[in-house]
Amino acid sequence: MKVVGVILAGGQSRRMGGGDKTLLDLGGQTVLARVIERLGAQVDTMVLNANGDPTRFSKYGLPVVADSIEGFAGPLAGVLAGMDWAYGQKADYIVTVAADTPFFPSHLLVGLQMAREAEDSALVMAMTPDPVRKFARHPTFGLWSLSLREDLRGALEGGVRKVIQWTEPHGCAKMVFNFDGADPFFNVNTPEDMVVARNMLKEFDC
Repeated sequence: MKVVGVILAGGQSRRMGGGDKTLLDLGGQTVLARVIERLGAQVDTMVLNANGDPTRFSKYGLPVVADSIEGFAGPLAGVLAGMDWAYGQKADYIVTVAADTPFFPSHLLVGLQMAREAEDSALVMAMTPDPVRKFARHPTFGLWSLSLREDLRGALEGGVRKVIQWTEPHGCAKMVFNFDGADPFFNVNTPEDMVVARNMLKEFDC
């Protein structure tokens, strides 16, 4: 089974004041560099989903694909862009990660594949325990079969924007990632989050 890693960086970074929050420094490396390093250890091939001028990411040496659905249609548009690129690579699945989440599990793909095999599902979403909601969903961290590529395209063209709205009817499997200490799915949205992330570096041995 060939899996392509897709880094989703198509957001507008409004809470960070605009610009590319993934290019901000986090302990001597950009957030994006840390994401690439973490995902690169789990897959053989990666692609970056980002809108705007792709040359700003040129130093990372990754192919960059923009959303094919106009108007910042959300993470699903990035998933589709990744699927379309991966289709050209003759891949079977893509695994997606958010570009602003530098500490995601080093065994993310292994865990998602275990859930896929156990439930024989074309889609798997990452989850973590949550004291209030029992489980917290992480919709941008998932395993997606390219067999659903045209289905997703049709859904987006029909106005679907929320990840859950599309994944649940397809019987999306769930993989719970337990953790002690800091949340590995912590994402950097605001300047205050960046301060927290810098304090987390030691815990994640970064």
